[in-house]
Amino acid sequence: MLSYRHAFHAGNHADVLKHTVLIQLLRYLGQKETPYMYIDTHSGAGVYALDTGYANKSREYETGIARLWDSKDLPGPVAEYVQLVREMNPSGKMRYYPGSPYCADRVAREQDRIRLFELHPTDIKLLEDNFRKLEAEGQRGASRGKRVMVNRGDGFTGLKGLLPPPSRRGLVLIDPPYEVKDDYRRVKDTLADALIRFPTGTYAVWYPVLQRMESRQLPDKLKRLQGKDWLNVSLSIGGPTPDGFGLTGSGMFVINPPWTLEPMLREIMPFLVKALARDDQARFTLETGVPVTGPGVRKA
Repeated sequence: MLSYRHAFHAGNHADVLKHTVLIQLLRYLGQKETPYMYIDTHSGAGVYALDTGYANKSREYETGIARLWDSKDLPGPVAEYVQLVREMNPSGKMRYYPGSPYCADRVAREQDRIRLFELHPTDIKLLEDNFRKLEAEGQRGASRGKRVMVNRGDGFTGLKGLLPPPSRRGLVLIDPPYEVKDDYRRVKDTLADALIRFPTGTYAVWYPVLQRMESRQLPDKLKRLQGKDWLNVSLSIGGPTPDGFGLTGSGMFVINPPWTLEPMLREIMPFLVKALARDDQARFTLETGVPVTGPGVRKA
């Protein structure tokens, strides 16, 4: 199925969590001179217009980036995320929202490599066009060729051929639409295979917090992957909607997280709950540990 379009959800509360975490993971990798590779298995269109089309119709960005746009007291990592979005909107009006590929491109250095996968026939064309425009405009870091490569295809399958990266340093973002149940199984199976090929890599999985069984079970299944430290953070902006539809929560599951990630999240998550809350059921969870089948003690 290829009906999912991320433009409907661009800039919502889930994107706030995902892109704030993504930027900090890439910043950590960038502390060493050795280059890294960023791989995005489900890239989407790369850039989204908020004042037209799908995003303007759904207006989900009002649950996320719009809540932070005029805030003056943002914690450092959240401020860095908002500033990146502002740089895409030099007029000061919130018109465009960056997807994960654009966020990665803005943070990456010249020596780093970016590999983007997208299967949707419309979004892959938009992704290619958006990076072509960035390159034509001379925006820093947007050069194509060896540095940024856009691949038309299934990121679950394509990931195998890129691991391990030449520098043995990298971050993989796995962010499928989860529009079919099989996506949940493929996430787990893809990670299990990737950890054999590239055990020292950092892997970040975005997932929706839904009532369906597959969504509720995914984090626990990922915790059981053999031999790796993990971090699991989720953000819910409120209780379930009366009709049962609509996304009110999401999470990021990170394998081999940097040591800086947990204290950073403990600082910013209470702020995000307060800033993005829809009702008094808004909350966050944060836990770290090692696989439940391995040694060590999990901690909440």
